[in-house]
Amino acid sequence: MITFILRRLLAFVPTLWLIATLSFFIVRLAPGGPFQSEKAIPPAAKAQLLHTYGLDRPLAEQYGRFLWNTVRGDFGVSYRYPNRRVSEIIGDGFRVSAELGAWALLFAVLVGVPLGVIAAVRQNRAEDYAVMGIALAGVSVPSFVLAPVLVLVFSLTLFWFPPALWSGPSSRVLPVLALSAAYISFIARLARAGMLEVLHMDFVRTARAKGLAEVVVVVKHALPIGILPVVSYLGPAAARVVTGSIVIEQVFSIPGLGRQLVGAAFNRDYTLVLGVVLFYAGLLLVLNLLVDLAYAWLDPRVELS
Repeated sequence: MITFILRRLLAFVPTLWLIATLSFFIVRLAPGGPFQSEKAIPPAAKAQLLHTYGLDRPLAEQYGRFLWNTVRGDFGVSYRYPNRRVSEIIGDGFRVSAELGAWALLFAVLVGVPLGVIAAVRQNRAEDYAVMGIALAGVSVPSFVLAPVLVLVFSLTLFWFPPALWSGPSSRVLPVLALSAAYISFIARLARAGMLEVLHMDFVRTARAKGLAEVVVVVKHALPIGILPVVSYLGPAAARVVTGSIVIEQVFSIPGLGRQLVGAAFNRDYTLVLGVVLFYAGLLLVLNLLVDLAYAWLDPRVELS
């Protein structure tokens, strides 16, 4: 186990280097710049700004300094907010995005897994068709359509929940519902597929032959193996639910990391864009590692090699 973890951690290095390199050159070669605005900046002032942030130096030298600072965990200050460091902005935004993503993923698992199990146990019956119909609708409706509809119905018509901001428990309901809808659908379909395969295995037939209750057979014997596809999906989903909250954060005016990334991209805030991209990449790699470990723990047949 220790050897496996160390090998995976070492493999992170070239992956992060490649992501950092591609991100650096894509951002720098994109049209525009961090100090362009509607009002013309005097040439002397613009030259001073470029010199202050090292943007007047050769691109290769800027790339080398960027890699060295990244290794030290220093992304510098934001061009848009010169009084704040990028690490501070990432920390503040990630706390909000992580909370939103955690609630959405937890809700998706608590709803999607039972729906998938019910569909598998009641295969080709009304319950199965109903669950798969709901799953298909959840996948088909994008979050940027569902979120405004939820605001229109529950905020502007019924007045049950606030339409925006991140100020209390009630303000979290609509964003979590909008963000978790697609994940509920994916998890339900994966849980159904996994359970259908397991329910026809020999050890499940043996458990039924012993006279165990169907609930015990499904929950105790079949479920730990049947949800393995869901476990494999949770790693990328955990990172995607944080990065995918960009639209939700925009619709509900949530001060999360996704909203910061969108603003940084529009403002050509190089340091903030690169810092957020590398943070997301590292987060995804770590979550995938945790999923592999959880997969081996749930299924003794899996060997880490």
